[in-house]
Amino acid sequence: MTTSTTTDHAKTIADELSVQPWRVSATIELLDEDATVPFIARYRKEATGTLDEVQVRDVRDRIAQLRELHTRREVILKSLGERELLTDELHMKVLAASNMTVLEDIYLPFRPKRRTRASIAREKGLEPLAEALFAQDGLDPESAATEFIDPDKGVESVGDALAGARDITAERISEDAAARARTRRVFASAGSFHSIAVVGKESEGANYRDYFDWTEPVGAAPSHRVLAMFRGEKEGFLKLTVGPPEPRALRPIEDMFVTGDGAASNQVAEAVQDGYRRLLAPSLETELRGALKKRADEDAISIFAMNLRQLLLAPPLGPKNILAIDPGFRSGCKVVCLDGQGSLLYAETVHPHSGKPAAESARRTLTKLCRKYDIEAIAIGNGTASRETEQFVRNIGLGGVADIIMVNESGASVYSASDGAREEFPDQDLTVRGAVSIGRRLMDPLAELVKIDPRSIGVGQYQHDVDDSALQNALSDVVVSCVNAVGVEVNTASSQLLSHVSGLGPQLARNIVAHAAENGPFRSRQALKDVPRLGRKAFEQAAGFLRISDGDNPLDGSAVHPERYPIVRNMAKNLGCTVTALMADEEKRADIDIAAYVTEDVGEPTLVDIMEELSRPGRDPRDSYEHFAFDESVEKIEDLSPGMKLPGVVTNITSFGAFVDVGVHQDGLVHISQMADHYVANPSVIVSVQQNVTVTVIEVDLDRRRIALTMREAAG
Repeated sequence: MTTSTTTDHAKTIADELSVQPWRVSATIELLDEDATVPFIARYRKEATGTLDEVQVRDVRDRIAQLRELHTRREVILKSLGERELLTDELHMKVLAASNMTVLEDIYLPFRPKRRTRASIAREKGLEPLAEALFAQDGLDPESAATEFIDPDKGVESVGDALAGARDITAERISEDAAARARTRRVFASAGSFHSIAVVGKESEGANYRDYFDWTEPVGAAPSHRVLAMFRGEKEGFLKLTVGPPEPRALRPIEDMFVTGDGAASNQVAEAVQDGYRRLLAPSLETELRGALKKRADEDAISIFAMNLRQLLLAPPLGPKNILAIDPGFRSGCKVVCLDGQGSLLYAETVHPHSGKPAAESARRTLTKLCRKYDIEAIAIGNGTASRETEQFVRNIGLGGVADIIMVNESGASVYSASDGAREEFPDQDLTVRGAVSIGRRLMDPLAELVKIDPRSIGVGQYQHDVDDSALQNALSDVVVSCVNAVGVEVNTASSQLLSHVSGLGPQLARNIVAHAAENGPFRSRQALKDVPRLGRKAFEQAAGFLRISDGDNPLDGSAVHPERYPIVRNMAKNLGCTVTALMADEEKRADIDIAAYVTEDVGEPTLVDIMEELSRPGRDPRDSYEHFAFDESVEKIEDLSPGMKLPGVVTNITSFGAFVDVGVHQDGLVHISQMADHYVANPSVIVSVQQNVTVTVIEVDLDRRRIALTMREAAG
């Protein structure tokens, strides 16, 4: 890729993002040097003009698209040149193509293709007839066709000749870039989904009955309905068509190509209809389906990413001694005790739901464990037997325990069977690992949830239907963003958490953990340079996001990058104090004029960040934990009735509403129309995942296990 090409790309992106080209060029240069998005956004603000993470990701993704377009353009030009088809006019059209769709439309007539009806007609020598008819200058089609009858070539009659000529014209029309562009616009503006049930599959496909006779404009269909219809079609329950009414689509191309009203024009009109039905409509329906699927995927992935961010950044309870319970009925409840760092101290199974003797034994065990391990909070997984177990624990009178907290255990079983869990607890079974995960989620949701594939956490919408690669990339961006926004305490972090730190990755993360295990905790960030394979570049990218509390250098516990330590030392020296004293004394920091420390490389944005860090070193951007408890009188869906007002926790947000756990093992839906007394287009403006809310029951469908809820004040 030439420098001039990259410069052109930077100008294009700058126009799209409404920023100066130099900011985009600097960002592209950093990305090409393998700098990560969090590092660029946090520690290279002067270079990029303070582009934030979203803008840096936009630059990253767009430059990849433009480079892909450039590569495809070069391949097309080479192919056309090798086949001696490249005219000056065609060359200019290819260079001017602004996106892949336009580029492929230009190339379509010249693309090598298998034999078609049109190519067979050309082999029969019928192209001159097609050209003559297409001119529509008063030619008599039948008379003209007589000259092309040649049984040796398979043209037995006038009808054969005219049919072949129409095939050539139909293909020509279907491959015309302007015609495709016009028809594409009609498909987008006037196209509709129309789905019907597959005969005989109505009962089996009952989940799709809303779409058994459904029509909806493609421009109005929300992502969840688009994905539902595509899924129903894929599973064989729906027959789906996507496109505009044929007369509406034919009109623009008839106006383009039918220029008269004589017999030759009638032949062209017939070819237009054939070309549309046989070639153009199927092609553009496939293209439109792809575009609609991509748009629906992007919406669904955006919702999933937003939910995941909120879940990962949920308030942590913090380093407390935890008793965690993975509840169950017949198999009992797995109980584990964890210290403030999440280390497993003890594991046992109790059976509080297996009769009075077993319940009494469970009571004694839990009471003893709470005293022995100085338990400060009890975490109970929200799966089977969760409410019954919660009620049991509350009733046994563990007065010294401050909180009894229900914890969302989605994905805990995935973690318990993972290689990471087996490596950490090789001598423990799946249930112990799952209970440990539940307890650690309460302490620090981010540190624990990064160990699980985000797709297993259950906060998405149709995540199994969207493009898997795009989903993984988006969710990976979210995890990396969250981990680096919070920062990682290097001496207590798991290798899974460290692997998401800017500049590291799985192998370096394992090397860091192994080095600490062999040599003791890191005393400084500089000591990270002793880790095998952690070179200069990795250190530069990672150091600012790694925390070493109570180390040799107080700045190592902050987000101040080591490359900026000299600035802080200079500030302290000018004030006649130590760095430690500067960080502790607000009055001293108030005396600093940051303008005096501006250099060619360090500007005001970085200095403002440094001052904020000095005032609150290593600050956690997450909110403080708030206690929550379900209504004790409600444990199962049968306990619900319309009009009940209940506390709940938002577990998932979709484009059509939010799901709320009210403690009955079945989340209820607050439809978007029930989110507020005023209209809202996006549920995320009202609630977030893990938010504590109050809802009112509207309807309970026991047969389908569905709960309808409202958050509208009028309902209360």
